[in-house]
Amino acid sequence: MSPQRHPNIDTAVRYHQAVSGFATGEELRAFFHPDATHHELPNALFPDGNIRDLAGLCAAAEAGRKGLGAQSFEVLNALAVGDQVALEVLWTGTTAVPVGDVPAGHTLHAHIAVFLEFRDGKIIAQRNYDCYERLTPA
Repeated sequence: MSPQRHPNIDTAVRYHQAVSGFATGEELRAFFHPDATHHELPNALFPDGNIRDLAGLCAAAEAGRKGLGAQSFEVLNALAVGDQVALEVLWTGTTAVPVGDVPAGHTLHAHIAVFLEFRDGKIIAQRNYDCYERLTPA
């Protein structure tokens, strides 16, 4: 008999699958508590980081849909304790438009640690540590 997976891990994986498909609007909101916050720590694309509420998170998803031609999230590892989930994720995205010195059509890779806190089965807080590989073509 295989062990049962924590329900919040299942939600976290489904959320990343939805984002891979450029989920926006109600499809994206369905994963979040209305009071949710997203804290993106400083990284190569956002040197000052970002803190977003749910509306800001949805706006960022819309912007991502316009700036990327494709993206995928591969969940490599997941741990859950109580209402918290930690994920190790490999993100791959292909630019649809130039991003700084990065031309359209360039594939980006990031190694991501994601920490999610749940309330009532919904994500109430998300913290991302995004480690991008070299942004410019070699």
